[in-house]
Amino acid sequence: MALLHIVFGEPSATALSGAFELDEKLKGDILYFEDDLSIGPLFILDTKDGQNARKQWWMQLSGIQPQPVAETLLEGEQPAPTPEPEEETGDQEKFRQLKALLKADPEQEVYLWAGQNARDVCGYYWLISQLYDFAGRIHIIYLNNLPFLNEKGSVFYPTHLHQILAKEFLKAKKLARPVSLAEFEIDGDEWSRMMNENAGIRLLEGGKKLRGEPAAFYDKDLLQAATAEFQKASKLVNAVTGKLKYPVMDQFLGWRVKEQVKQGKLESRGELKTIKDFEVKIPSETTNA
Repeated sequence: MALLHIVFGEPSATALSGAFELDEKLKGDILYFEDDLSIGPLFILDTKDGQNARKQWWMQLSGIQPQPVAETLLEGEQPAPTPEPEEETGDQEKFRQLKALLKADPEQEVYLWAGQNARDVCGYYWLISQLYDFAGRIHIIYLNNLPFLNEKGSVFYPTHLHQILAKEFLKAKKLARPVSLAEFEIDGDEWSRMMNENAGIRLLEGGKKLRGEPAAFYDKDLLQAATAEFQKASKLVNAVTGKLKYPVMDQFLGWRVKEQVKQGKLESRGELKTIKDFEVKIPSETTNA
């Protein structure tokens, strides 16, 4: 039977699929989840209200529906009830299909891949909290601080699956092991804790340990990278992500730049849409002070 591989993000899926031609035993279907759960609200995400509140937050980041949903949620307040139930879309629909597959086929086994980064680890906690009924069939491959070879044959320690060469996945698959019953319970509890904490952003400290921080955690870095002259917001964001061990999604940092413009901490020109559409600088009165 073909394996079902689960990864987080399309780049990881693309990288893994490249290894299938090198090993028939590894070949299988790939299911990738798109949402980056290391950022944004998680409060009661196991309910329709929580899921819809998170959708609204993403819409705010995209500039589609500018409303103060994120600030309310990130302080841990309960979202308003949803007036009408919405159909499942995106990751929720993919997860529904995953459970249906596992129920329909008792022989189906799953390889859950995770790199050493907050996005993959958050995704792992989210899935494990809901797959207890399928214990014994869910295998984890966690590339935690493991050495791999790059294109030049040098040893490096990847943080993301997409950094790994196709042939290196063959070595990585040997790490596969069933998720234990204890892990299902303990890590399921950890996911509940994360939802209740409802931090603005989650950082990986090592192993599977995550630390919650406010959404404004990187604001100081963005302000430090700003200058007295206008520069593209994309350049500002890239300057910050380039210094981070675990890069944060550009869209999230772009949202934080726009929030600082609204607060008067940065001055802008151009439309506050994507980070390529506007420029920012330190306000004149600040530089003259």
